[in-house]
Amino acid sequence: MRKHPFLMALLLVGSVFAFFFVSVVVLAMVFGRPTAFHVGEKVAVVEIQGVISSSRDIMEELVDYRENPTVKAVVLRINSPGGAVGPAQEIYEEVGKLAKVKPVVVSMGAVAASGGYYVAVPASRILANPGTLTGSIGVIMQFTNIEELLAKIGLKSQVVKSGAHKDIGSVTRPMTEQEREILQQLIDDVHQQFVTAIAEGRKMDLKRVKELADGRIYTGRQALKIGLVDELGNLQDAVALAGKMGGIQGRPQVIYPASDRPGLLRYLLEEGRTQLGQVLNGKELSGLKFLWTGF
Repeated sequence: MRKHPFLMALLLVGSVFAFFFVSVVVLAMVFGRPTAFHVGEKVAVVEIQGVISSSRDIMEELVDYRENPTVKAVVLRINSPGGAVGPAQEIYEEVGKLAKVKPVVVSMGAVAASGGYYVAVPASRILANPGTLTGSIGVIMQFTNIEELLAKIGLKSQVVKSGAHKDIGSVTRPMTEQEREILQQLIDDVHQQFVTAIAEGRKMDLKRVKELADGRIYTGRQALKIGLVDELGNLQDAVALAGKMGGIQGRPQVIYPASDRPGLLRYLLEEGRTQLGQVLNGKELSGLKFLWTGF
């Protein structure tokens, strides 16, 4: 019988690969460690870290886990002071869609305030640590007037516009009372959206939510007393609860987010941007913000 060395080598490599594949899966199941292989019933962890300036990646994760039959529940790990209104509302919508299909348990880290709380509202359950900073239910816009600074260095701004309010919020001139009124109406409208979302998601009286929504922050323990969270607990408590709500027997397998280790240059650029943002109290995000600026 004629031998085929290439086929024999291919068969040997395939056998070795299959052995290691099965070994990794079995060990992950035995020791309860996360694995990227979708084998068995799992709890997926989705992380929202830092200022919310974009929603695309988070939304894609939520959609993927909603459609993945091996994922029985999702833990939304939030460590964010909030951010731009639009992205926060987009994530809020996807969390709500997911919660209609599978249990979604929120685990609050150090801070889950303003937009960080907004995205948690549609979840099935919300857990916070006793010292978590949350709340800060409100909307903010910030403007800096640098007219006098420009004058000192001999610069003058000239604007040609199509309407009286086209340059509303300009940094090169004082804000008029009419402009302030226009912006306040805008803020009030978005704030009402925030309050309504909480009342619906948390099944709370609208009047009661308005009383709580004056922009102040609460600890996790305070938030529990006033109904903004459901119980106190850490990430592991949230995973265990999600597994139980998802009908998983025993300790659930967990899918954690893929590790993203940026290169040195990217790290330095991101760190510089973050530090600058902290100095400017979040002014790198333009427009309306669900943001707690004390973070």
